[in-house]
Amino acid sequence: MSNPGKLLAIDGLNIVRRVYEASPEPDSDLKASIALRHAFSSFRNVLEAHSPTHVLAAFDHGGPTWRHALYPRYREGRAAMPSELRAALPEFHDRLRAAGLHVLMVPEVEADDVIATGVMRWLSEGRGTAVVATTDKDLHPLIAHGALVWDHFKNEWHDDAWVRARFGVAPEQLHDLLALMGDPTDGVPGVSKVGMKTAARLLGAYGNLEAVMAGAGILKTPLGERLRAEREILEMSRCLVSLKLDVRLGVTWKTLAYEG
Repeated sequence: MSNPGKLLAIDGLNIVRRVYEASPEPDSDLKASIALRHAFSSFRNVLEAHSPTHVLAAFDHGGPTWRHALYPRYREGRAAMPSELRAALPEFHDRLRAAGLHVLMVPEVEADDVIATGVMRWLSEGRGTAVVATTDKDLHPLIAHGALVWDHFKNEWHDDAWVRARFGVAPEQLHDLLALMGDPTDGVPGVSKVGMKTAARLLGAYGNLEAVMAGAGILKTPLGERLRAEREILEMSRCLVSLKLDVRLGVTWKTLAYEG
């Protein structure tokens, strides 16, 4: 029997932006080129740390996505990527390709959706381990399906126990938690005056969003009234934080095979 494979899905911009923003200098071409040199080293380190058989290096394509079509104000408050960094990315992608990686960018979806589709396909086909290199909480629900998340910057694994300790819910409840509490960085509205603790308490008591609405949503309390009044916003928030799992990636596993 052949050895099980290991898919490493790298959230490319998560690494690039973290490295770029760690430097206090003002935006410039030099800052971008230094940051991308460090980001390339980060990619190398992640590859060496995990010795994958297959690598999915995902980046945002840029431009509007299906989430903007659903909610035009999605991410409107988020700072745009510095133009110097954006201009330097194509050359960075070329460096990654020269290092044996296949860079994936799909129009109208985010890198998160590309990663989620690839990881879920890999796991459903029983191909082996799936590791997601990211610090983005939006990808942590994949832990519920057997993936592991690797925080490259802290050199730590995020698993079921980590999610429960950090968010107060199981990984399979994470999308519902994010829908209830919203996400200001992405402009996901959530329910007003519901933070992480309240959202976790509701899900601990009721289990999932449908049950929260059927239970807490009928209570004659201020929270119950807000849940009722903002039901449509909550349903839209749930859609916005969900991961798309049917992206046409346009690659085969052979394309993503990594020799190291």
